[in-house]
Amino acid sequence: MRINRIYAVLAIVLFCIPAINAQTKRTDANIFGHVVSEGNHIPFANVYIKGTTIGVSTDETGHYKIVNIPSGRHIVVAQFVGYKPVEQILVIAEGQTIEVNFELEPDMLGLDEIVVTADRNDKNRKEASSIVNTITPRMFSFTQSVTLNEGLVFSPGLRVENNCQNCGFNQVRMNGLEGPYSQILINSRPVFSGLAGVYGLELIPANMIERVEVIRGGGSALYGSNAIAGTINIILKDPIRNTFEINSTAGLTGLGVANSGGLSRDYNIGVNSSVVTADSKSGLSVFGFNRGREPFDANGDSFSELALLDNTTFGARAFHRFGSRSKLALDYFNIREERRGGNKFDMVYHQADIAEAVTHNISNVAVTYDQFFREIDKLSVFISMQDVARGSYYGANQSLKDYGKTDGFTWVGGAQYNFNTGERTVVISGLEIRKEKLTDTKLGYADYENALIEDGVIVSVPHTENTIIACQDFTTGGFFSQIEQEIGRFRVSGGVRFDLYEVKCNLTGEKDNGLVLSPRLNFLYNFSSFLQGRASYSQGYRAPQVFDEDLHISTSGLRQVIIRNDPDLIRERSHSFMASLDFNRRVGTVNLNLLAEGFYTRLQDPFANEFGTPDENGTVVYVRKNASDGAVVSGVNLEMNMIPVAGVTVSAGATLQQSRYDTPVEFDERRFFRTPDRYAFATINWQPAGKFEASLTGTYTGPMLVPYFGIKATNPEEGMLIRSDSFFDMGFNFRYDVRLNGSHAEIFGGMKNLFNSYQKDFDEGLDRDPGFIYGPLAPRSIYIGIRMGVF
Repeated sequence: MRINRIYAVLAIVLFCIPAINAQTKRTDANIFGHVVSEGNHIPFANVYIKGTTIGVSTDETGHYKIVNIPSGRHIVVAQFVGYKPVEQILVIAEGQTIEVNFELEPDMLGLDEIVVTADRNDKNRKEASSIVNTITPRMFSFTQSVTLNEGLVFSPGLRVENNCQNCGFNQVRMNGLEGPYSQILINSRPVFSGLAGVYGLELIPANMIERVEVIRGGGSALYGSNAIAGTINIILKDPIRNTFEINSTAGLTGLGVANSGGLSRDYNIGVNSSVVTADSKSGLSVFGFNRGREPFDANGDSFSELALLDNTTFGARAFHRFGSRSKLALDYFNIREERRGGNKFDMVYHQADIAEAVTHNISNVAVTYDQFFREIDKLSVFISMQDVARGSYYGANQSLKDYGKTDGFTWVGGAQYNFNTGERTVVISGLEIRKEKLTDTKLGYADYENALIEDGVIVSVPHTENTIIACQDFTTGGFFSQIEQEIGRFRVSGGVRFDLYEVKCNLTGEKDNGLVLSPRLNFLYNFSSFLQGRASYSQGYRAPQVFDEDLHISTSGLRQVIIRNDPDLIRERSHSFMASLDFNRRVGTVNLNLLAEGFYTRLQDPFANEFGTPDENGTVVYVRKNASDGAVVSGVNLEMNMIPVAGVTVSAGATLQQSRYDTPVEFDERRFFRTPDRYAFATINWQPAGKFEASLTGTYTGPMLVPYFGIKATNPEEGMLIRSDSFFDMGFNFRYDVRLNGSHAEIFGGMKNLFNSYQKDFDEGLDRDPGFIYGPLAPRSIYIGIRMGVF
């Protein structure tokens, strides 16, 4: 039924989209040529006609051909990652064939790449009024990040943490704020639901991602609620050329971990392929991914610190051009995952001493229709839908009462128009409606404790009813508009978003609604060709809805932790200020990019948890309330990208910050928990002339305050605060490429967490506190793999 809802809406959308400007006449106007740099042809570079949907990719030899383009004047663009884009103007008549060749200049630091997240519009990164960091497939490759969460730590201001020993619930923290303060987008659409977000960072495989664009700071004026800390935009791979790839990796986790329960095997296999028609009017790309990971016990107590995973993902992306200025794109992917933590993995959930287990079936469909007008004006109409079916068991002491079922359906639809009033003025306006429905149910069970027994024989067993323990119907309607004006060396961008939201639960009668105005103002000033200054102010908000971590329960033999919203919870507001200096210049023989970015976020009515007291069943309810006073998150992000010599690339970033409530909250403490005041990353990639390439990577996590409610605490019910150690997680990776006629085979391998910088004081046994986990995501591990195909 849930999947049928997706297909029904999809059919209606496809039926209603007209084939505007269908190009029925063949013009026989063609262009062909090559794309080169420093005398070498560039394979798989993108060549497209600006203001249209027409584009192709160069072949393995760096040559291209575009057929039957409309006659008249056109701007043809060639671009490729690592090079500056080049434009050429041509005038072509029907029946004419013209050769157009391109010479690209290397852009070794990626400063001139095209990004879309800064202003919901394609833009040169250097011209964007917001700093945009890009995580590319190349970064995923040489950091051996097989899923999204592993690669995010190599972007300034971002840190990924594990919040549970049992099930491995991950969340990303940006600029010192926890996960729900960041907006997760898929192809620029906020369809990533609260239910999918619980384990979503580890569900999305790297091989389905074209790139990830990260914007730090409030972006609510364009992207809606929950964009207080920033925005993470996951852009899926496009079918732009005929290609295929298959890759497989095998690894072992836990090498050299003293007193561990043994090594954990981790394997994955990924497949990608795309095909484009000869006239480039239609294309299809498909991808598949499967991962299996055994549970890992770090301290030999038979309870896992890393959960068992079994993940299978399949998806496709297709497009069709009705004419030279209209294009329809369709995305689909399905994720099926089983994860489990605790002990006794060879038994069913309720026969284990502790089991936290979830199964996911996530389906995502999106349709986008683009229509160009004039030369570069564009209308986009879109709808995205996500359906999540989750089964769960969060139980201890062989309980039959803790099976659950959660259903979520989210859709977002809208339209956006990009209008150029002149060479220096761009207006972006749009409407967006988002609806999310969620129901979390505790399943009924056979109550054997109260069974009727006669002569030692069970006569009858009472059964409990299913109980809805959480529900939400969240609707937001938004209108946004932004104008960007270039005045000499200044580029000013001002925007505003109006949101009308309603949150309700028909079961309990809970209801909240409001009209929110979120302005945004950005400045870019070019001091010189190599020095830019940026400044911004934005407002954001978080509605009192159900968030990711509310749907996760930390379970031990002593207690179960559940998070609930206070009935009087009101929306949280933010005021964010940012300023940065961006230096880009060749100094002698060194290409250098340095960035210093300061941020200050003032939270009004911030959400904070009030710890409850365990009931007779050991269940503890954390109530989310508004803190009596506000909070401030402030600090600085530092970033460096450098090419000291040919073949060597260095990238590094560090965050120094403070996150403080105005007055003490939990444990009479002002500091945010699980939030270090400093963290950093660095990567060094070496690619000498030839087929060999090697990388060295590292992340640093400073000390932080972590709540602890285990039996080692003086009073487990009241808990205590532990100050964690600092960690330095270092790894290396090597790759060797072998040419196989027209394809490649790449052999790779390496080690993560070389020095085994990993938490040493995990709680133990049945009564452990599974939330007492911090530091790197995994201990030392080794892996080897192979990648084959045309890439």
